[in-house]
Amino acid sequence: MSLEIAATIPSIHSAESGRKSIKNIRKMNMPTLPKLLVVVGPTSSGKSAVAVEAAKLFDGEIVSADSRQIYKGMDIGTGKVTEKEMAGIPHHLLDLVEPDGTLTLAEFKKFALEAIDGIISRGKLPILVGGTGLYVSAIADNLEIPEVAPNKKRRARLEKLGDDALFERLREEDPHYARRIGPNRRYAIRALEVMEETGKTFTAQQRKGEPIYDIFLVGLTPPENVLEDRIRRRVDTMMSRGLLEETERLSEKYDGDLPALSGIGYKELLGYLEEEMTLREAVEMIKLHTRQYAKRQMTWFKRDKRIVWFTTDKPIYAGIENWLKLAK
Repeated sequence: MSLEIAATIPSIHSAESGRKSIKNIRKMNMPTLPKLLVVVGPTSSGKSAVAVEAAKLFDGEIVSADSRQIYKGMDIGTGKVTEKEMAGIPHHLLDLVEPDGTLTLAEFKKFALEAIDGIISRGKLPILVGGTGLYVSAIADNLEIPEVAPNKKRRARLEKLGDDALFERLREEDPHYARRIGPNRRYAIRALEVMEETGKTFTAQQRKGEPIYDIFLVGLTPPENVLEDRIRRRVDTMMSRGLLEETERLSEKYDGDLPALSGIGYKELLGYLEEEMTLREAVEMIKLHTRQYAKRQMTWFKRDKRIVWFTTDKPIYAGIENWLKLAK
């Protein structure tokens, strides 16, 4: 069942007008930049719960920075927070597009800025939370992102490339970005698509802009054995909640080759439904791939020296309180 969320996609015009009004407030009334709390960490680290608790303690609202939770009807497999887990805290940028729809990074940034500035205008603390490093960087680094519309024909051609050919081409054309994203097929295809359209490397088109928020980045990184145990239990919980049934419903409505359905959890269960493996094998593959994904997330985030890392959530709230006091 689709979640009730606090914000829908704003129009481009309303996003632009919102940006202008916030900029004027900054210039006239604010000696410092508006505060933005950012909570990151690998999957199953507990960052969503930390964000909710921080929102309760410091009167905040949450903005999702998860590239999988933008899809409607993909709730269990993406680990989307339930209404109970939201605990009455408004959550923004969930359920934005259908699984066969697209949302570019430039579009995500516009919508996220609109949501964040709306929260600021209400006198509340915006909290950006998620595990998608590129989404977090788009806001935290104010990335200047090329606004190139998706090209279905070009993308379909790139989709036909095997992983080796796809990543080898990206390494040849933009080695810096290839190292940055690792074996992420979706990002690689988008980068090549944009480079074909513009004739420039993707790295050159993703420059960092001037800071627009006073950002405090906190990261949650439990000990490895704890994280692995959480991942195992999380996958088992997803299965008991109906991940297989959710995957079946999606496969009946959408093409299984869609990028949205290539995510961990769905692709393995699609393999089971296509009789490529047993259900037990599929579940074990989900756990393995989730562990591997968590390691890639940490590789991405560890490059950002601004992040203050915690192994448990308790000390985080004192750190946030001290950061907020600095503005007073």
